[in-house]
Amino acid sequence: QVQLVESGGGLVQAGDSLRLSCAASGRTFSGYRMGWFLQASGKEREFVAAIGWSLGNTYYADSVKGRFTISRDSAKNTVYLQMNSLKPEDTAVYYCAADRAGSGFRPGEYNYWGQGTQVTVSS
Repeated sequence: QVQLVESGGGLVQAGDSLRLSCAASGRTFSGYRMGWFLQASGKEREFVAAIGWSLGNTYYADSVKGRFTISRDSAKNTVYLQMNSLKPEDTAVYYCAADRAGSGFRPGEYNYWGQGTQVTVSS
């Protein structure tokens, strides 16, 4: 049974940094794409960043390019999202997700989801 457990969220001020972690278990993730999504209150879930588990190729939403970095530690089965220069508009619940097909950018293409971690950025 695949489990994704996020951690690292919190309340920070604008300009601060946070690192989110996603501990993945239940299978090997070779060939998967691992993604981070956010969902602000009252809005739809949207893509933030993704990484190919095997090759480590990365993808970012335009809104976070240059500020966020996604990475993975295969030995620890963990995916990270380093978030720098945080803005109030980054405030949302952040979800980790896994895509079996290895090519997804949309929430519907992901097969497994974590429970989410809240990130709140005050101005």
